[in-house]
Amino acid sequence: MIFRLCAVALAAAVLGAAAPAPPAPSPAAQADKAIQAVRSSPGFKAAAEALARDHDRIVAETITITEIPAPPFKEARRAAAYLEMLKAHGLADVEMDAEGNVMGLRRGAGKAGGPMLVVAAHLDTVFPESVDVRVRREGMRLMAPGVGDDSHALALILGYVRALDAAKVKTKRDILFVGNVGEEGPGDLRGIRHLFHEGRYKDRVAAFISIDGIEASLITYGAVGSKRYRVTFKGPGGHSYSAFGLVNPMAALGSTVVEMNRTQVPAVPRTTYMTSVVGGGTSVNSIPDAVWLEVDMRSESREELEKLESRFKAIVEAAVANENTARSTRQGPVTAEVKLIGDRPTGATRRDSEIVQLAAASARAAGMAPLLVSGSTDSNIPISLGIPAVTLGSGGKGGRSHALDEWIDVSNPESLRGKGVTLATILALAGM
Repeated sequence: MIFRLCAVALAAAVLGAAAPAPPAPSPAAQADKAIQAVRSSPGFKAAAEALARDHDRIVAETITITEIPAPPFKEARRAAAYLEMLKAHGLADVEMDAEGNVMGLRRGAGKAGGPMLVVAAHLDTVFPESVDVRVRREGMRLMAPGVGDDSHALALILGYVRALDAAKVKTKRDILFVGNVGEEGPGDLRGIRHLFHEGRYKDRVAAFISIDGIEASLITYGAVGSKRYRVTFKGPGGHSYSAFGLVNPMAALGSTVVEMNRTQVPAVPRTTYMTSVVGGGTSVNSIPDAVWLEVDMRSESREELEKLESRFKAIVEAAVANENTARSTRQGPVTAEVKLIGDRPTGATRRDSEIVQLAAASARAAGMAPLLVSGSTDSNIPISLGIPAVTLGSGGKGGRSHALDEWIDVSNPESLRGKGVTLATILALAGM
């Protein structure tokens, strides 16, 4: 009898131990559930309806912003105009910081000074002041330099603020809305660098969303790093006939270009380079005393970027040495001044992180197939600091970015569907 009772107890213990624990939901499943909860909430529905009603105003503000020139380092006029737009929206602490970024805070229900979400779009364009930035409109298609990169995103930020207010949405976290300077080209992300290294909110940012580009299904989670250099080759110069035979800095520059373009780089991780801009010289009948070259190098991998950078410097050094051997240095040698003019960090937000998974789930909920990609955007800075960050598109369709015939199509419902992707992501991260 005792043996039988022990056997029954043992069998029960074995059966109990063998019962498997239910598997934990995957990050994607958790994100899908969170986004479904956001999208089914009255607040999201009311905000989406407000965005739909506000469509014409967002389009009009896109045109207004686009038609204010904003070359790199000359964003002041557009920044001042955008500052006034932010002030008209009831945000707290609307200001322009020392670098020229403009921003305003939408208070959350949490404790003052707590972790916040930053939503940003960049003020600058790649185009010089001489470019005609007037918008041509054909129905819902807008055509002008910079209209999609990034004027529409700046207007959309204003639309999001109005929609959240109209829907009376209260988030747990504060949301800082930013129009930042210095994203393009020589700007070298200076606006976001300042925000994260010297700005008043630098220690409070828990997550960062940059709105840049058009496609709402693209989620930029990887930071493509870059190194940009200007090399100035100098020499004694002289008359093309009477001083013939002296060293020529143009020859060293040419050798550098040729050798650089023989460089083999990996396709994975994607690594690229470009010898892109040259200048200098005195006249057609003069040996130049100075010429210069600009080079852009990029990679998804910090290690590959460092290898490419080292090769570039070695090529310059060899080109100078070869020219000083090939021709006379009796009036002086050729030298090279190598100056770093751009340095964007590499890295990536984890694919299974909350911010990436919520953005992907939001795209799925809108009927899109999310595509995780790498790029060079304002998100590079927070990613390099270990702060979760993604770059999302403004929605709709567009093309020819960085070209004079750049365009966007803001037709509904496609445009509104794209706006909803970022809206749901913002609300999920900020906490409704």
